[in-house]
Amino acid sequence: MVLLKSEVVLKAGDKAPDFDLLGIDDKKHSLAEYKDYKAKLIIFMCNHCPYVQAKVDAMNEIYEKFKGKIAMIGINSNDATKYPDDSFDSMKIFAKEKGLEFTYLVDETQEIAKKYGAVCTPDPFLFDNEGRLVFHGRIDNAMKPEDKPTEKTMILNIEKVLSEKKIEKDFDPSMGCSIKWKSQQT
Repeated sequence: MVLLKSEVVLKAGDKAPDFDLLGIDDKKHSLAEYKDYKAKLIIFMCNHCPYVQAKVDAMNEIYEKFKGKIAMIGINSNDATKYPDDSFDSMKIFAKEKGLEFTYLVDETQEIAKKYGAVCTPDPFLFDNEGRLVFHGRIDNAMKPEDKPTEKTMILNIEKVLSEKKIEKDFDPSMGCSIKWKSQQT
């Protein structure tokens, strides 16, 4: 398991890169369908990573707390050939077992992860109502799967966005397993 911290590719104020990805509901989803939400939270995640598994309850809490106000979208960019636990069918099983109600998409080409600069799972990006990046970073301050959070970083930042307050620290790296990239073809 390779541990990585988030990296800055998108900067605060940058627009969210668009996507057209297949969801576990067997429908294609693009950024445009979420334009009426006050904020968008995009989390690069997968099924097998212990760091993601440790954040499932926190992700479900965020979804429940802000349902209808923000769009919450999980994107799995891992190489499912080498990591079959992250296959599309496994995503459906994982979502059902973990009670995920937010949109969960597959990024088979890995192009969307590259556009966002996602490197680890989970790697969350929070955008305002105009699609500008306002925060890239951790869900909470529990940095290892066995840690218990004492600060709900993402919830605090979503509350600031919804009340149109400035987020002082726009990058606070998340930590998790590396995205499992497909081998470069030569």
